[in-house]
Amino acid sequence: MVWDQLTDHLQVLYGAAAALGIVVVLTPAVGSAARYLRLVDDRPAEGQRARPSIPRLGGLALFLGILVPSLAFLPLGGELRGIVLGAAVATTVGAIDDFRRLSWWQKLGGQVLAGAIPVGFGIYLHTFTFPLLGRQEVPTWLGASVTVIGIVAVMNMVNFLDGLDGLAAGVCAISGFTFCVIELSLGRTGPAVLAAIVFGASLGFLRHNFYPARIFMGDSGALLLGFTLATVSVQGLLKTAALATLVLPLLVLAVPVLDTSFVVAKRLKSGQPIYVADARHLHHRFMRIGFSERRAVVHLWAWCATLALAALATRFAPPHHRGQWNPANLAIDIAAAVLAIAFSAYVVYLLELVKLQSPRARRREAERTAA
Repeated sequence: MVWDQLTDHLQVLYGAAAALGIVVVLTPAVGSAARYLRLVDDRPAEGQRARPSIPRLGGLALFLGILVPSLAFLPLGGELRGIVLGAAVATTVGAIDDFRRLSWWQKLGGQVLAGAIPVGFGIYLHTFTFPLLGRQEVPTWLGASVTVIGIVAVMNMVNFLDGLDGLAAGVCAISGFTFCVIELSLGRTGPAVLAAIVFGASLGFLRHNFYPARIFMGDSGALLLGFTLATVSVQGLLKTAALATLVLPLLVLAVPVLDTSFVVAKRLKSGQPIYVADARHLHHRFMRIGFSERRAVVHLWAWCATLALAALATRFAPPHHRGQWNPANLAIDIAAAVLAIAFSAYVVYLLELVKLQSPRARRREAERTAA
């Protein structure tokens, strides 16, 4: 038993280390190739990061950083084959969009295809434990549909979040690490190794992507990381989910979830198509109140980390276990919840109250309104 656990932990470490090393080494070569092909950033709509000299095809290095360790440390068959094929499709769709802009429906169609592949290999919501009703079988059509929608949603959330140097990569690193720890605690080695690989690849990419970035991940990287994190969640945390287990991945990914929800709501309110880029994301709002790019990214990382800590506390310190209350665990959960809520309130204070006191923010808001 102890030897099996040690072997599992070593696989996790090897997978993360291999992914980190591969991405660190390959990213400069991918950047050089992108410059040669003139695939440089040309997204002025994203506001603060319009720097045409920065290549945007880093997702190819991330794909190899995830693919090679997966083939080395995970059994290539069944569910993993579906994840690898889906990741390849997600990366290809993003790369094509990086090469030549796809229309929104072409891009969405590619994302749905990527999300449907792991579902075809059995990675979808099979059962769910409802309060008072107990464990119930989920109809195949419903479980498959919800899973595809969830995968596509997370892919787009990570893509929307990729607006500042290192932001999306850092959030995905925090999420991958948290999922890995949770999966290990549940005895699910495969999903744990895959989550560790995502963590290592994201961390390795940060070596070249943190401010000032020398390369952007592009849609190829954002869709790949979103796809992989979503499939890890379904494969390990949601496949036979209880209500409490469902909350964990949503809590870890709360920052991209909130960012996307806020932006989509604003676009719908203003009658703007939800697929059109704008400067309403959380990171843009930090910049408008005078934060530097590095400071804005660190704040969003910290926010994500506090939410991940709350998820880990929920998993490892259940307050009510086997019919009995545990005061120590309850105190840990309360402390983690207070920290997450306090930092969330701090972010709201910065973005909703401080902006009213910032001359720079008022000036930019007036310019935007006039335009």
